[in-house]
Amino acid sequence: MQKLKPTLLFLGAMLILNVAFGQAKQDTSKNTDPSLNGQYEFMLRKSKSLYGARLINPTRLSSLWKSVNDTLRKERRELQVARKEIKTQTDNIASLKGEVSGKENSLASANASVNEISFLGISFNKGTYNTIVWALIILLAIGLAVVIIQSGKFRKEATYRTQLYQEVADEFQAHKVKAKDKEMKLARELQDERNKWDDARGR
Repeated sequence: MQKLKPTLLFLGAMLILNVAFGQAKQDTSKNTDPSLNGQYEFMLRKSKSLYGARLINPTRLSSLWKSVNDTLRKERRELQVARKEIKTQTDNIASLKGEVSGKENSLASANASVNEISFLGISFNKGTYNTIVWALIILLAIGLAVVIIQSGKFRKEATYRTQLYQEVADEFQAHKVKAKDKEMKLARELQDERNKWDDARGR
């Protein structure tokens, strides 16, 4: 135990000297990779080992810590900017959704007004209105066809009655002529008989 104490004291003194020497000595070597991982690897390469422990140059450690802080600040700024952009885009999306919803409502209202027809103060759906109109047209066409058919029948009947009347009128006219002829013949015969009678009496 007594022998171990001087050894420990010697090691402690060497460690303090090494740290002090590392702080006093200016680091002149350059790192070609400025990334955090590159700086860390460069620091490990330049550090010395003593009994399994790494002796880190405080200047390099401070430089790495500064780079870490700078990177964190930069990432935080970028995160704040990204959050602001996300909030702006979220607000824009909400606004666009509201506009789309309003336009959809307007479109639905326009479609409803296009598909709706008002007749005599009564609103009808376009399909229902078309169905009613076509039903009325078909009914009127059927009624017109019935009227035309009935008119044809009545026209035929009228023509037939006219022909019958004409035949009766012709027969009556012929009978009238015959009766007149017969009457004249009878009148002549009567006149002849009177003449004969007068001649017979005059003698």
